[in-house]
Amino acid sequence: MLKAVVLGGAGHIGSYLVPMLVKAGYAVTSVTRGKHQPYVTDRAWNHVDHLYLDRSKDVDFNTAVAALNADVVIDLISFTLADTQKMVAALKATKLSHYIFCSSVWAHGRAESLPADPNGVKHPLDEYGKQKYASEKWLKQVYRETGFPATIIMPGQISGPGWTIMSPLANANPTVFQQIADGQAITLPNLGMETLHLVHASDVAQVFFKAVTHRNQALGESFHAVGTSSLTLYGYAQAMYRFFDRTPQINFMPWDAWTKMINNPADVDKTYYHIARSGQYSIANAQKLLDYQPQYSPIEVAEIAVQSYLDRGIIKHA
Repeated sequence: MLKAVVLGGAGHIGSYLVPMLVKAGYAVTSVTRGKHQPYVTDRAWNHVDHLYLDRSKDVDFNTAVAALNADVVIDLISFTLADTQKMVAALKATKLSHYIFCSSVWAHGRAESLPADPNGVKHPLDEYGKQKYASEKWLKQVYRETGFPATIIMPGQISGPGWTIMSPLANANPTVFQQIADGQAITLPNLGMETLHLVHASDVAQVFFKAVTHRNQALGESFHAVGTSSLTLYGYAQAMYRFFDRTPQINFMPWDAWTKMINNPADVDKTYYHIARSGQYSIANAQKLLDYQPQYSPIEVAEIAVQSYLDRGIIKHA
């Protein structure tokens, strides 16, 4: 039986990915900081081994992961080049046949052309994106030079039941959903044409899983884990008014005036970094090489997440 290790196994992606691997016949070890429950329940978790380690605190983290001597290591929690390099160094002495690194569409920053190519040159805007891109470039270098079996997967804005979703204002504040549910008017920044890339965690997990099962095609490649389309802020807002059966009342405001109206630096900062990365991300190579078939549209993802807000009492609606 092949052995797979998922670092961050109880998180958004791992909650769906780990059961997929178990059902495909892998012996799976989930590595987490503590005894976290996955976001979705599945009987497959009864067959998962657990290892509790904190990458930021346990000095023997990489050694302990390497000691599992897994065939596949899926690293969902490496956020710096240094952490990626330490993990790869530890794994080189094992029987590893595939290391799958979780990057992010935020490694792109501003795009020069659309749809953006996952294997193209990127221009990240912040330290998070810069570190992810640095790991991407380094992993491709060691693949070319030494044959280290790496694959890179870049999720969009992961969403689904049980956690926070980016709103039509491109930030995590749920107030705008309540305003829409109450039939109130909302104001979008600029002309509402910037885009979000909402993707269901199960679709992201599908890309990782199919990279495992299509190893030869995946080696040395980068793949986007997003839907077939992107969603404008305007289209998102319209969809939410339809969801709550309300008449759309959507206004627009130039960026500087909008930021003053919002008067919340954290929300403004979140919005800026989301809309500054507007665009569309190609999944052509994932469809061709991995047979990736996303199951949810961005609007369906939003509806599922907002229904979860209703179920949890975050939004009230008569």
